[in-house]
Amino acid sequence: MTTLGTPLSPTATRVMLLGSGELGKEVLIALQRLGVETIAVDRYDNAPGQQVAHHARTIAMSDPEQLKALIEAEKPQLVVPEIEAIATQMLQQLEEAGTVRVIPTARAARLTMDREGIRRLAAETLGLPTSPYKFCDSLAELQAAIDGGIGYPCIVKPVMSSSGKGQSKIDGPADVQKAWDYAMAGGRVSHGRVIVEGFIDFDYEITLLTVRALAADGTVQTQFCEPIGHVQVSGDYVESWQPHPMAPAALEKAQRIAQAVTADLGGQGLFGVELFVKGEQVWFSEVSPRPHDTGMVTMTTQWQNEFELHARAILGLPVDTALKSPGASAVIYGGADAQGIVFEGVDHALQVPGSELRLFGKPESFVKRRMGVALARAGDIETARRNAKEAASRVKPRAA
Repeated sequence: MTTLGTPLSPTATRVMLLGSGELGKEVLIALQRLGVETIAVDRYDNAPGQQVAHHARTIAMSDPEQLKALIEAEKPQLVVPEIEAIATQMLQQLEEAGTVRVIPTARAARLTMDREGIRRLAAETLGLPTSPYKFCDSLAELQAAIDGGIGYPCIVKPVMSSSGKGQSKIDGPADVQKAWDYAMAGGRVSHGRVIVEGFIDFDYEITLLTVRALAADGTVQTQFCEPIGHVQVSGDYVESWQPHPMAPAALEKAQRIAQAVTADLGGQGLFGVELFVKGEQVWFSEVSPRPHDTGMVTMTTQWQNEFELHARAILGLPVDTALKSPGASAVIYGGADAQGIVFEGVDHALQVPGSELRLFGKPESFVKRRMGVALARAGDIETARRNAKEAASRVKPRAA
């Protein structure tokens, strides 16, 4: 039987999020609705999640000593990584010492913090189908990998980044230097290492939200949400929709791949598994052991959105992955480099049928920084996509 305490009391169930952006903010809200005391940690002050948590802390999460000192001082029962740039080896040490439980596990956080760990696990350990790939530590190695079999076109990504940062497509020799420089600038930390992937001619890509949660008998069971389709530009998600139609055989393969990789990572929680699909062929791409940006659509499509599913699963509570309605999401970019921007047209956007908005409250805007998302529900995904994009286009961020 799961027991939850009272916030700000000696009985409190304390959960610390490492990374408190728009996804972390929603996880914090879901946890607070279940009476959990929350600690929001980020690298800058007034991050979206810090604005709603019981406690806000600002540290360099990639610094092992700072991370250790904070966890030992706050004494959370659970630590929930929400970004990649974290001192995961320190998390492993603290977990092994019995100081804290890491979600889903410290090993999973370490393996998935960079693309090398998870790609080698999927392709070389589990034998899952992936695109051909090589890891490179220099521009010369990148060129050699392309010439040695990866070929053109190909995709280059920093081994550690998020939301498509530093990712680009190489169509020919003239693009190699530019792609290397872009990857070096876009990595979460200065690493100097990239993955280059052979290009897969896929029909579409999906995110399969996969939940490992406790069943009534105390065993961990795996459940799947309906597939989420999405559009990415330069590796960055710009719209998503659910459910994405799939051939039954392809869906079965996708679920089998997601089950294999999440079972190996272990623990409890929600995972965002990204997959390429062509006909009935399915390739593994990436996995995040946490809610996924494309999964923001579930705030309008599912009875329990991805953040509620994550919160429930990590607390040992039952989950329900059922779809409520077809729907879609579309990103709202900042459009300007400025502090404290204002959003015009919010009323106009909400006049779109079935629409909702989430404005994240980020204190600083950039031209291509994700500052909000428009959501729309409808009877079919085509209408939902059209309405979500229309609602997003009506919101006009500008410098104050």
